[in-house]
Amino acid sequence: MSDMDETTTPLKDASENPDGPLIPSEPVPPIHSRFLFVDVAALRAKQLRRGARPRLGENPPVPLHKAERVAMEEVRRGLVSYDVPPPVGPRGAEHEGA
Repeated sequence: MSDMDETTTPLKDASENPDGPLIPSEPVPPIHSRFLFVDVAALRAKQLRRGARPRLGENPPVPLHKAERVAMEEVRRGLVSYDVPPPVGPRGAEHEGA
């Protein structure tokens, strides 16, 4: 997974809430793979550490301080859009016929 693509799901217009972060207008499907969950949450935590605003709203249910915990809660709630690239064949497969 190269990077999270925030353009796959339409985002709420910034004019609706100019001070808040852009949140997907509809929740993304739940992640059933724990490996994908960890990858998406890790990339979101990296964004949060670099200054992105949390998408949990003003009052999260429990005090979350670490970027990783905030990111996991955002992914669990479906507030983070992500894009999974198509699988790539085995290395060297394109040279078999030559």
